Amino acid sequence: MKKTLIRILNSLVSSFSNTSLGMYIYQVIVSNAMDKSKDFTHNSLKLKFAIPNRLNVYRVDTFATKEPETLEWIENIPKGAVLWDIGANVGLYTVYAAKLNDCIVYAFEPSVFNLELLARNIFLNGLQKSVTIIPIALSDKKSENIFQMSSTDWGGALSTFGAGIDQNGKPMDGIFEYKTLGMSMADAIRDFNIHIPTYIKMDVDGIEHFILRGGADVLNTVESVLLEINESFEEQSNESTKILSEAGLSLYKKCAVDSNNQFNQWWVRSKASN
Repeated sequence: MKKTLIRILNSLVSSFSNTSLGMYIYQVIVSNAMDKSKDFTHNSLKLKFAIPNRLNVYRVDTFATKEPETLEWIENIPKGAVLWDIGANVGLYTVYAAKLNDCIVYAFEPSVFNLELLARNIFLNGLQKSVTIIPIALSDKKSENIFQMSSTDWGGALSTFGAGIDQNGKPMDGIFEYKTLGMSMADAIRDFNIHIPTYIKMDVDGIEHFILRGGADVLNTVESVLLEINESFEEQSNESTKILSEAGLSLYKKCAVDSNNQFNQWWVRSKASN
């Protein structure tokens, strides 16, 4: 029934938008959707995010419950630290870190469908001077390559750059793709002269080990890393563990993200591993 309703609505919108009046109304609807936002308070902090669709409403409504370990990790970042949010999506955690701890944040997000919302959310929270958007994919080297996406929804996730794999190490079931630029963490520091991170949050759906591979020297000075790892994807899990360990980091704790052996791993420089 849902698919039938969607087909009917798509047909009506397509027909209606062929007229001048229909196109005007269509533009007003889209504009109003992008301007819609929601305020809420978490940890005594007032936050505001754009909610143009159900996915972003869900992201806001589950902010406190979806990944509490990510919020805990952010809450342990000291004031004024430099955070790289790699795979920032629409910036929920970028905004929280910048607003809670006065972090200098570099938000890496190559999705053209998420960049507008990322920018809007930074602006809605008055963080233009604290957050720098870097609309370039990170990988193990500087290159041109294909960015594949499993969704074109505003706020969508599950995408990959260059490797053609999903978060499980399987071939990406993409529905949209384009060629764009990628670079390593070391390249980003050298070419853009940006701050070296002291904290890194990484959620890039399967290519975490590629990015870590291109940032071994950067990791040597990082205090803590939070990244999402599928422990059934042995290449990703084993190489990530090796690189982080060689950088002097230890696994402090991990929390299950779902039932598919996906974990948020919290690595630190000074605490004993669990």
